[in-house]
Amino acid sequence: MKKSFSVFLGSLLSLGLFCAKPVLAQKFRGQQIEAVDLVNPLMGTESKFELSNGNTYPAIARPWGMNMWTPQTGKNGDGWQYQYTADKIRGLKQTHQPSPWMNDYGVFSIMPVTGKPVFDQDERASWFSHKAEIVKPYYYSVYLADHDVTAEMTPTERAAMFRISFNKTDDAYIVLDAYDKGSEVQIIPEKNMIIGYSSKYARGPLPENFRNYFVLVFDQPFASVATWEGKEKKNGQLQIKGNHTGAIVGFKITDKSKPVQVKVASSFISAEQAMLNLNELGNKSFDQIKEDGRQIWNATLGKIKVEGDDIDQLRTFYSTMYRTLFFPNKLYEIDAQGKIVHYSPYNGKTLPGYLFGGTGFWDTFRALYPFLNFMYPSINKEMQEGLLNAYLEGGFLPEWSSPGYADIMVGNNSASVVSDAYMKGLRGYDIDKLYEALLHGANHEGPMTAVGRKGVDYYNSLGYVPYDVKINENAARTLEYAYDDFTIYQLAKALNRPKAEIDLYAKRAQNYKNLFDPSTNLMRGKNKDGKFQTPFNPLKWGDAFTEGNSWHYSWSVFHDVKGLIDLMGGEKTFVNMLDSVFVQAPDFDDSYYGGVIHEIREMQVANMGQYAHGNQPIQHMPYLYNYAGQPWKTQYWVRQVMDRMYKPTPDGYCGDEDNGQTSAWYVFSALGFYPVCPATDEYVLGAPLFKKATLTFDNGKTLTIDAPKNSSENIYVNALQMNGQSYGKNWLSHKALHEGGDLHFDMASAPNYNRGNTADAAPYSMSNELKMGAPKATKLKKKK
Repeated sequence: MKKSFSVFLGSLLSLGLFCAKPVLAQKFRGQQIEAVDLVNPLMGTESKFELSNGNTYPAIARPWGMNMWTPQTGKNGDGWQYQYTADKIRGLKQTHQPSPWMNDYGVFSIMPVTGKPVFDQDERASWFSHKAEIVKPYYYSVYLADHDVTAEMTPTERAAMFRISFNKTDDAYIVLDAYDKGSEVQIIPEKNMIIGYSSKYARGPLPENFRNYFVLVFDQPFASVATWEGKEKKNGQLQIKGNHTGAIVGFKITDKSKPVQVKVASSFISAEQAMLNLNELGNKSFDQIKEDGRQIWNATLGKIKVEGDDIDQLRTFYSTMYRTLFFPNKLYEIDAQGKIVHYSPYNGKTLPGYLFGGTGFWDTFRALYPFLNFMYPSINKEMQEGLLNAYLEGGFLPEWSSPGYADIMVGNNSASVVSDAYMKGLRGYDIDKLYEALLHGANHEGPMTAVGRKGVDYYNSLGYVPYDVKINENAARTLEYAYDDFTIYQLAKALNRPKAEIDLYAKRAQNYKNLFDPSTNLMRGKNKDGKFQTPFNPLKWGDAFTEGNSWHYSWSVFHDVKGLIDLMGGEKTFVNMLDSVFVQAPDFDDSYYGGVIHEIREMQVANMGQYAHGNQPIQHMPYLYNYAGQPWKTQYWVRQVMDRMYKPTPDGYCGDEDNGQTSAWYVFSALGFYPVCPATDEYVLGAPLFKKATLTFDNGKTLTIDAPKNSSENIYVNALQMNGQSYGKNWLSHKALHEGGDLHFDMASAPNYNRGNTADAAPYSMSNELKMGAPKATKLKKKK
């Protein structure tokens, strides 16, 4: 037992995520505030099916923890499990839900009630008020008015502790709901314990033996017991199995000052492993677990310390940063021998090594994974090992995992996730086997549409996925495959692969050109015979594109913006096209969907023309002015997006937050740069939001970003110095930043039209590399 907990604690220490001393605080007008106190976990929770202001829920957890906990206002199975506008809470739920569109898996909840031992989710629900609710990343408390109960919870990675404060009564109960789709519970009165499992999941299929085993240990004896299945309660019955089961345990409360405390743990491996996972709580009190969580969150968030004069900007920064630290979440556990093991949702076996889940690469390759490589490479090294295990166990890399393969979205963006990690210096795992996985995924269709490459034979032979072969979102697939091939090309060079292989992926990376329509300067679906599809409406959402239109996807040439500029006829036309995104009316054609989807509505109400920051395809676009010699327009529009599209409030996002991606955009942008093209060494410049930011990297080096003149008026970069030397480029090197030092921004209220306006200031584009000659291996060192 002690060995298991020491391994858990050791993993935190090795990642630098536990700090016994108080973390250096952030500063607001010179006053120190700890980072965790600036987080609002309710940011984005005022959302609904028709309109997303984040589609988040208050995730009470440890960073990247296997389990999260949330108050549940929605009905069982409702993806909108917590809505800020709701009046009632139905339970305190263990969740692994990445988004309401993915829904959940392995769920169960507990709910205190008084009076009658009701268990139906509607009957047990209680009114609550945000005025009597405390929400922290590490702690949650709520007063349940209908039951006159205060419920508190604080988690570890695989366990949690609850403190339930009843008033004096003979009729206090705690209801366990193991959900439907197959569950079982058993009450063990002599041990004050409930054990069981839930096998519910939303995305799959998963192996038949998928279970989330749980154990609850109470600190007080049961005055009564019952189990239930469906609508029927079984008084005195200790065990039950069925479609939808649960348990009810009663208590006689004689002293309000002695709350009922519950230790809870779970495991995807076994009931025995769930018991082992209780070791994370040890003999610590509720308040000690709570304080440990606070310190861990402070240490994790405190790797970036920002200073400014606007408290809402500070709150927004740390609330978005908090959202970057959950997914993908750990699916691995520590066995009785202290070894790392996991249940595989790919083959149903318990196997050694790391595994993570709960993320979609279509969203998160863009900024979330680059952010992990930038600030938390140690955890992403574990994630890379987990990806390798997913490939070995399932035959393909996942593109969406929840917890196994999920058939949703397009692209083959696992290539970007793998390549960017290696290009940013991560080592110590089998990159050759992961490269094999990339080649396999790039040249085969998978067991479902969203795994591997749908339409790969067309793509490899024609250079695009045709519009007229009954493969949906074909233009989006082509553009993403071309970028993914670039990331394979980058990794192939780094691994010194054969020249023919390098050349092949260099060629495929140029396939974006096959969909460029010079008559409109936009990307357009193309039929199998080589003719563009007609009629063409660039405002039509879906169809050839994914959750967007041609105005959104035409910029998806992350790796070769210069090539796109050349296709458009030069920088002047390119900049005019960029400007047009913002000045057009937010008109749309929703005929493909047969109605307005929430992403369309979010663009429409934002009042930024065709710019749809609420979804991922266009989020990098404001940074593209840097490639055409007009970086001041990037500085203007990025500040506009930060100021208008983000607030530290329940309606604080402008669309789906999406597992850290939309939050990572804000965090990067607030620091003053953004990873337009993952799998390169470069970040494209914007302008910092704060007067000062101090970043502490895993290698021990510190980077200071100073912008003392920064203000709501001074949004433009007049000059930039790196380590005391004038710096005129529109990009920054990852490697150089990780050496530490100082970036000094001289901010001004008017643009400097003479800075960054030359061709040699532009960030990387593949066309420039190809013009210099045949691709050459970069021969990066393969440290073990």
